[in-house]
Amino acid sequence: MRNVVLVPGFWHGTWCWNLVTEQLAARQIPSIAVDMTGQGLEGPSPSARWSRPFDAAAFATEPSAVASVTATTAAKALVERLRLIGGGDPSVVVAHSMGGVVATLAAEMEPALISHVVYVAALVPVAGLPAGAYVTSDENEGELGTAMLRADPFAIGASRLDTGDASGRQAIREALYDDVPFGTVNAVLDLLNPDAPVGIAAESITVTPERFGALPHTYVTCSNDRMIRPPLQHRFVREIDEISATPTTVVPFDSSHSPFLSQPAALADTIAAAWQ
Repeated sequence: MRNVVLVPGFWHGTWCWNLVTEQLAARQIPSIAVDMTGQGLEGPSPSARWSRPFDAAAFATEPSAVASVTATTAAKALVERLRLIGGGDPSVVVAHSMGGVVATLAAEMEPALISHVVYVAALVPVAGLPAGAYVTSDENEGELGTAMLRADPFAIGASRLDTGDASGRQAIREALYDDVPFGTVNAVLDLLNPDAPVGIAAESITVTPERFGALPHTYVTCSNDRMIRPPLQHRFVREIDEISATPTTVVPFDSSHSPFLSQPAALADTIAAAWQ
């Protein structure tokens, strides 16, 4: 049986897929979540996060321990995990948000290890631009993601959140979890990594029709997404289709940026369709 391998986005770890993995298990589909390099169990915090009294200036300027992580290093790590999990056989890869960059490059590196890529409100930079360039594009007008940051990403090497600050928590809630139950969001905010490696967003990657383009793709669009705006999601679908042998299957969700928390059963149904 093919495995489903779930890749989180920035600031998230394997825990964010818990509700989806139990739904997949109920459908008799084997799945496992893996941390993206520099995130989850591999996501160290800046020391200033824990200093008391808290020094906001030190927190905003301390260099990040994940500054050296790039899309290439993260994709190589994902390839090795896919090889281990599947024993050389292909898996369905599901990638959320910035995890889409890593999954895309992994698909180009080792397409034989992937049977289908499912993108969930993901960044998919297949046209030669780095993912970060899309974040500031016209199609992403109205995004709330940059308002969450508490440091200059290129100065410290990471996109840094302050989940201990009330205004910071509210900004994150509005950008990522607008339709997620309040109690769940509070728990999630305590689990987020503060730093996400900006090198993943800054690296331009190259994919080809013969490798990445030969795989089937599904894209879950989220109509109320305030992080990756719907026009940008549809731009990614168009650019994927320009390089792919078959059209992308588009599945619209009426959700925020995080349907794995707000609509796990529906998302599991979408993944199941790609797994068949």
